[in-house]
Amino acid sequence: MTGLPTESQFVTFSLGEEVFAVPVAVVREILDHEEPFKIPHGPDYLLGLRDVRGQGVPVIDLRLRLGMTRTVKTPHTRILVMDVPLNDRSLAVGVVADKVFEVIPFRHADIEQAPDIGIRWRSDYIHGVVRREIGFVVIIDLARLFSGDETALVIPTSAVA
Repeated sequence: MTGLPTESQFVTFSLGEEVFAVPVAVVREILDHEEPFKIPHGPDYLLGLRDVRGQGVPVIDLRLRLGMTRTVKTPHTRILVMDVPLNDRSLAVGVVADKVFEVIPFRHADIEQAPDIGIRWRSDYIHGVVRREIGFVVIIDLARLFSGDETALVIPTSAVA
């Protein structure tokens, strides 16, 4: 036995009919949807700021960020507040999900590389996919999703006091 874990825990959620997952370790909390404070001149997927325990957290519409249609709020809509590890810092961000399902373990051996063909969103944001009885679960590579030109989402906590 090597001592390395053979599986990891993920939070699963839906965007439309698609099921996605992020590592449970990055999810700080799951909140009911509330309209965030609007930020002028932000990208269309940046919905605004939300106060989370005294910290201004940018809220994004992940559907728009992935090239899907805008989220339509329902009683099941939630915001996953995450601490995304980037190169030299941690980015606090709220991600809007149509519905949050459960925390589930995935065996590392069951995580497949994302196919380059037949995906409706840019596959460089996909860490991998897991086959389920009905369809797939797409594991999002959060560091890639929030790096590069998305540094505009980084708001110093001192600026929102």
